[in-house]
Amino acid sequence: MRVRIAVLSDIHGVLPALEAVLAEPAVRSADRIVLTGDHAAGPMPVETLDALADLGDRAVWVLGNADRELVQLCDGGETTIPDPVAPWAAAQLRPDQVARLDSLPLTVTLDLGRFGRTVFCHATPRDDEEVVLVDSRPERWAEVYSTVDDSVSTVVCGHTHMPFVRLVDRRLVVNPGSVGMPYGGAGGHWALLDTTDGAVTLRVTPFDLDEACRRLVAGSTYPRVAEFADYYVRSKASDFDAIRVFGPRDGRPVGGGA
Repeated sequence: MRVRIAVLSDIHGVLPALEAVLAEPAVRSADRIVLTGDHAAGPMPVETLDALADLGDRAVWVLGNADRELVQLCDGGETTIPDPVAPWAAAQLRPDQVARLDSLPLTVTLDLGRFGRTVFCHATPRDDEEVVLVDSRPERWAEVYSTVDDSVSTVVCGHTHMPFVRLVDRRLVVNPGSVGMPYGGAGGHWALLDTTDGAVTLRVTPFDLDEACRRLVAGSTYPRVAEFADYYVRSKASDFDAIRVFGPRDGRPVGGGA
């Protein structure tokens, strides 16, 4: 039996982008929708979590670093996220939403046909915020996957907001990119896995950027929502911009390549 898995990551409370992706026929008909973290840290956190909750049992949720830090903020703790949207978003959440985020697992493992034993995580299977990039050194990949059992043949992650599919020492690694804060191109980025033939399709869902920005400004009380929408929804950061920022965090030499 053919089973299709839609993977959505890094929505970051951008409800118009999420709604556009959820309206895709391939997402509506997917057997499961896996959400690989950073669901709500953005301008419409309450509405975004409600929309995801409406997916019911079809949705499989994974913890992201921003989700964990929202819970910490709600508990009176501090955050390492530099963007001020996180404290604001944490203050908007209902207790039931905080409890849901607090209950999420670091990883979820599913047996998926041609993909075999598949681990879904946010950043890496051992940590929700460490960085590994498509061009990271083999030694870095070996380090961050050192805790993954040999029986796992596929890893699906997010965190860096840049889509890719690559082999890592014979293991398939998929990053769907970001629904709400894409680097390198506007639109809602996501992935579709077909367990029958092992096909991975990286998808981009276009939507009206002007209208999305207007909706965010009208629907959010976040003080810097217009700035947030203009920068992130319009994807003003390129993939090279993001790699320059993320690169030093994967242990590569400063100013060097992979």
